[in-house]
Amino acid sequence: MNKNSKLFIGILVVAVVLAAGWYLASPLFINNAVDEAFPFEMPDAVTLANMDDDEMAALETEFMDAVPDEATVADLSDEDRAAVTDEVMAAAAAVMADKAMDDAMPATEWVTAVSGTFAGVDNFHEGAGTAVILQQGNQSVLRFEDFRVTNGPDLHVILSKSSDPIGSGDLGDDHIDLGSLKGNVGNQNYELPVDLDLSKYHSVVIYCQPFHVTFAAASLSN
Repeated sequence: MNKNSKLFIGILVVAVVLAAGWYLASPLFINNAVDEAFPFEMPDAVTLANMDDDEMAALETEFMDAVPDEATVADLSDEDRAAVTDEVMAAAAAVMADKAMDDAMPATEWVTAVSGTFAGVDNFHEGAGTAVILQQGNQSVLRFEDFRVTNGPDLHVILSKSSDPIGSGDLGDDHIDLGSLKGNVGNQNYELPVDLDLSKYHSVVIYCQPFHVTFAAASLSN
């Protein structure tokens, strides 16, 4: 084998090794861009207006099935997350029916510790009504009265140490999640942890879990 043949084979081997190495390593350095739209098609206003209750219920179910979970939302770029959030919130306002609650008032021996009035954080996310924390011994109950908030996907009730929690960053890492909102309309009760130090918590927040959006808040005071 002459020198030229050996040189050619050497170059070929190096090229193959480099190509194989690039193929194996490239996923570490190349981003696979994904730009998927929120997979829910909103009917037009006329169609929505002419839907009966069963059709609206089916549409709401379809919408809720399409809402991405928190992990999926977290993986989106900032731009895609903002676009999907806008689409989801607009669809929620159009297709999610009010869910009313009417929990009974706790017995009269409970006393009011702190209270506050709900307000929405902007013109789109509206809130109204009263948040009251009632105590009896070492037990506490959070009660909403004449409550109403704009409906949305996976809303949670949060106790925050912030007195004015407008954005998700205002909640603090040490907030208390009391679970899913029972209904976006009406009176409702939420049990609080036993021996909760109420002096540390200054607001009640209605919070959209997957999109980290505050819908409404009530600052608490004596």
